[in-house]
Amino acid sequence: MPFSQYKSIADVAQQFQIKYRIANFVQERPFTIRDFFREDLYFILTHGAIYHSEYAICENLIYPILKEVWKAYYDKLVLWSHPTLTYDETLYGQPDYVVAKLNPLGHLIFDKPYFLVIEAKQDKFEEGWGQCLAELVAIQKINDDFKQEIIGIVSNGRVWEFGQLKGNEFTRNSVPYVMGDLDRLFAVINALFHQCLLE
Repeated sequence: MPFSQYKSIADVAQQFQIKYRIANFVQERPFTIRDFFREDLYFILTHGAIYHSEYAICENLIYPILKEVWKAYYDKLVLWSHPTLTYDETLYGQPDYVVAKLNPLGHLIFDKPYFLVIEAKQDKFEEGWGQCLAELVAIQKINDDFKQEIIGIVSNGRVWEFGQLKGNEFTRNSVPYVMGDLDRLFAVINALFHQCLLE
């Protein structure tokens, strides 16, 4: 069934026999945020109509932050927007964003996915995590690599939560990050991109 039909972590954990735990696993890797980006983000936050729809949140908050970090990794990784991801009839759909390995044939070919992002619809983080975990399971199965650490992010633009699937264990980071502390948020996202290079 489509990813959007999974409404909680429990739904996915029961169906795919995944253990659930909470711990702090994210690391931080400092990232220099350009002044231009800060000014543009401030302008959007103070003058933009950004919280009226999930598309507005994606386009104005989530994607710009991901893109800013991705620019440092574009020669190794590709940031995909709304790609189709299909494992079988129980796991398919379109994650909002996926970071994947750059294919030797170029950036138009979808290669091994590393981590993905979806946004919490109407601030429903539990539903967001159900969908995100289903997508992580699909990536794990597509990659056929149960030792790989696959990262998921659920965000409403203001709050960013992180989770990790490795083998049959899903770990949800106990500490969320917020846009109000932009430097730390960027440091975590930068660390995740860097981790993708090591996989």
